[in-house]
Amino acid sequence: MRKEKDYLGEIEVEDDVYYGIHTKRALINFPATGEKLDDTFIWAYFTIKKACALLNAELGYLDEKISVAITRACDEWQFLKDHIVVDPLCGGAGTSVNMNVNEVIANRASEILGRRKGEYIVDPILHVNLHQSTNDTFPTAGKIAVIVKLRELINEVINLQDKIQQKEKEFYSIKKPGRTQLMDGPPIMLGQEFGSFADALARDRWRLYKVEERIRTVNIGGTAVGTGIGAPKEYILKIVDKIRQLCGVKIAKAENLIDSTQNWDVFSEVHGLLKSLAVNLYKISNDIRLLASGPKTAIGEIILPQIQAGSSIMPGKINPVVCEYVMQLCHVVFANDVLITHACSLGNLELNQFAPLIVHYTLKSLDFLKNSCIALSAYIPFIKADERKCSENLERSTALLTPLINIFGYKEVSEAIKIANWDLYRAIEILSEKRHIDPQEIIQNLNIDKMAGLGYH
Repeated sequence: MRKEKDYLGEIEVEDDVYYGIHTKRALINFPATGEKLDDTFIWAYFTIKKACALLNAELGYLDEKISVAITRACDEWQFLKDHIVVDPLCGGAGTSVNMNVNEVIANRASEILGRRKGEYIVDPILHVNLHQSTNDTFPTAGKIAVIVKLRELINEVINLQDKIQQKEKEFYSIKKPGRTQLMDGPPIMLGQEFGSFADALARDRWRLYKVEERIRTVNIGGTAVGTGIGAPKEYILKIVDKIRQLCGVKIAKAENLIDSTQNWDVFSEVHGLLKSLAVNLYKISNDIRLLASGPKTAIGEIILPQIQAGSSIMPGKINPVVCEYVMQLCHVVFANDVLITHACSLGNLELNQFAPLIVHYTLKSLDFLKNSCIALSAYIPFIKADERKCSENLERSTALLTPLINIFGYKEVSEAIKIANWDLYRAIEILSEKRHIDPQEIIQNLNIDKMAGLGYH
């Protein structure tokens, strides 16, 4: 153990860890929730620290040897990330996370310069945190991580849309009953149903692509409240360019750093669109479950891939497990949206104290939705149509008689269906007998291909 000191007193820290006293206090104060900081967020944070060290050295505010040691330590983030140990939901608007990162970098940089952990020839605050605050580094790291994961998610949405469009083409000629409120509706093509799934995802793809514009603006350089107190103007004007060069994400300095520091509505906006994607993924997954239900005693119009046994007691049972997996993840995203909406609204004056919650659960939602798309993309190509069942279901549906209201009127067709006890062909016989029309003449008016088209009369 080694002893470290701050203005609150002394505390012992394990010799082999790279974090220090501030992190140790956070571990004591905030019992672990089981949540872990996101790797992309940690990478973004280390990248910011590297950019700050480089710029401060260029501007003459940081010794070149210390800057080089800090940047080398930052480049080792994948090795050092296991020492970023504070809970993501720690109190203090992210201060414990910032100090954890500062201490780990400082101790590793001190090692690089030949000192032992805890000797701090590179100081966590004076050197690693120079011209920075938690209040500008934390949200900037959060936004960079969100943009990276947003792009990954968009790619998976595109892939899923492509897989569904392939099924749209494959199933386009397969006729089946439509259903409204789970009851028989007019005919539709199975491919048309899958086509509607693809179009919904196309909207999500476009919405998520456009929202990146709003989350690109960052408040780095604004330090504590957005005024840039403690940082020189030349640093404030150049730091965004330096970070952008290193991380490859097109961030931009916010026009109003105070606004960008205190107002987190952009996270609410981004997550609202994630919720919209979750709504569509949930609907698609649930529709697949319904279409495959039975398969012998319910709808059963599609056949699910046999990827695992569905029951420990019922032989041969296959469940829509991927759909249920996705639906569960979507429920979590719905819940996260409520959390983030409230957290974004509860910031006070110059700061939002719930920054850790907002960033953490936005990143988790991005991961959950990405995983959902990946799972569905692997599953959907192996879905098959049961054309015989589609045809059987269609031939029994009295919704096929919908076009006859233009010949017999709504009331007369309804009465025939009721008398026939919802038997399609018996209803046709009743109508033919009443009007003295050949049943085949009535059937000729029931062109299913036209019914599935636009504007059938």
